Amino acid sequence: MMFDTHAHLADSRFKEDRDQVIKNAVQKGVSGIICVCSDFEELDVFCRLLEEYDFIYGAAGIHPHDASRYRELQPELYRALMQDKIVALGEIGLDYYYENSPRDVQKKAFRSQLVLAKQKNLPVIVHCREAMKDALSILQDEEIHRGVMHCFSGTENDMRICLDMGLYISLAGPVTFPRASKLQTIARLLPMERLLVETDSPYLAPQPVRGRRNEPSFVRYIIEKIASLREIPEGKLSQITSQNARRLFNLL
Repeated sequence: MMFDTHAHLADSRFKEDRDQVIKNAVQKGVSGIICVCSDFEELDVFCRLLEEYDFIYGAAGIHPHDASRYRELQPELYRALMQDKIVALGEIGLDYYYENSPRDVQKKAFRSQLVLAKQKNLPVIVHCREAMKDALSILQDEEIHRGVMHCFSGTENDMRICLDMGLYISLAGPVTFPRASKLQTIARLLPMERLLVETDSPYLAPQPVRGRRNEPSFVRYIIEKIASLREIPEGKLSQITSQNARRLFNLL
């Protein structure tokens, strides 16, 4: 059974067929999903999903794109974190590619939420785009040892630093892309006990369905690719990554 550790199921792109998308995931063998709320306009839908589906768990955080609105969004974040099935704080972090918020503002919001995660004893889901050096420095400063680097895109050295900190590495659709040789090397080298898989639905559809809206059932293509790279059975990889997810998110 597969575990998708990062999906934005409350996203408006699922408005017309959300429940069918979830049904598709179950039919394809998905036994767990972390539904990530980073757009608080979707909070009511997010809360409904946690209530209605026993295999969907929640994570909430103020995305670096919205760091400039941190104070404004705090009440919504606290409301989200009050839900019974919240298992992580995120996605939070730094994004220097788009820079929708100034870098210093992103760093401040990131640190504040890392402190909050420690107070609530929650692992963190870290978004990092073209900001690895600063993100790792802040994580080390705040002594974060429970969390996952979401949709990892770093180097082998970055991977080793994350592993030394006790973090997990999550691989998404890009690992299936033909030119993703560096990421595929990471997939081969990463210790199995620290590997997670995710779709980041509705974004980043894997190669066999590239260009389509992504959904949790497509996590099987990511499993398929990594299993091929590591030359192990897909079922074994599914079992290990599911167990890893349940360990990190305290679902054992």
